[in-house]
Amino acid sequence: MYVERELGGKLAQLAGKFPAIYLNGPRQSGKSTLLGHVFPGHTQVNLEEPDRRSFALDDPRGFLASLGSRAVIDEAQRAPNLFSYLQTVLDSSDEPGRFVLSGSQNFLVARAVSQSLAGRVAVLTLLPFSLAELDAVGGPETAEEWMLAGGYPRLHTAGIEPRDYFPSYTATYLERDVRAETGVKDIDRFRALMGTLGSRVGSPLNLADIGRQVGADARTVGSWLNILAESYIVFTLPSWHINADKRIAKRPKLFFHDTGLLCSLLGVRNAEQLGASRVKGHVFENAVVSEAAKAFLNRGEAPRLHYLNDHDSSAEIDLVVETGSGVAVWEIKASQTANSKYATAVARFQTAVDVADRRVVYDGPDGLSQQGVPYSNWRKLPELLAALD
Repeated sequence: MYVERELGGKLAQLAGKFPAIYLNGPRQSGKSTLLGHVFPGHTQVNLEEPDRRSFALDDPRGFLASLGSRAVIDEAQRAPNLFSYLQTVLDSSDEPGRFVLSGSQNFLVARAVSQSLAGRVAVLTLLPFSLAELDAVGGPETAEEWMLAGGYPRLHTAGIEPRDYFPSYTATYLERDVRAETGVKDIDRFRALMGTLGSRVGSPLNLADIGRQVGADARTVGSWLNILAESYIVFTLPSWHINADKRIAKRPKLFFHDTGLLCSLLGVRNAEQLGASRVKGHVFENAVVSEAAKAFLNRGEAPRLHYLNDHDSSAEIDLVVETGSGVAVWEIKASQTANSKYATAVARFQTAVDVADRRVVYDGPDGLSQQGVPYSNWRKLPELLAALD
């Protein structure tokens, strides 16, 4: 079952302008399926196949010559030496859309792409299904189902239960991406770090404190955190302030790209358990922030997302989105009840920058407003995010 991806249009558009495209994203986010759909006339090769990989590693010139004039190379990070040779091929012709590359381990290819293909390649990121894409496969009925399942395509298209999908996904990620490709030997402690980060979603990062909990120094935690970020497991949300220096002074908050994986790491096995759990609010905030990140990336743009914690004005706002017409300020609550205190910080927020949108995103009904701030159900996120340019 093919699900139309929101990134598909941007992918095709840029392939008409750049000689090479690099599509990155986590394992099993649907990169190969999308590329096969958008570029059906290209030669398709996957470097996970041992014979293909050996050919690319041993004879990169011969490998590229065998592909013809247009090709899709999946899991290109498996042969990073290709990028230097690809530069020579692309220099011989600037015809757009010649080579389309994909990869799931950004730490292996980011430098190669920037050094070898600078100016020749457009870089895009494909994350798991957005809410709009989930609607094509039935969509979640409740917020708990949305958070518990997350958006990894195969889980939805093959009808796999989250409790069956994510342990295998995590084990594969740890063995293939972490142990085999990064040289991390202490996989048990790395796994413990993932669980610890899950329990701290939505909180400012404190590497030393996390290190004490998992038994590693802050430098090691920072290194492992970079691996998780560059393989699209986690991302950080920087602080926002009209003064750029004050933004830098604040610690970023940590989130997971997929709440299904987050719930699995937290030991949440079903929607009922999540609904009664004390972590529900944090997971809900993660789900909304992740959805906002997907909206930008699916337009081919870097997310312009922040949080606000300004002790000078006692202002705390979960999500600040920089738009072309100012900033949007959103409070995020898992509650089904429109408590008036949720709108207080958003209503009082004042800045020299124009406020393009004030809103509470929650699990209750649409159409309510308090202190001049509208309350919107999470199901409206695709529409709300599309309006933030």
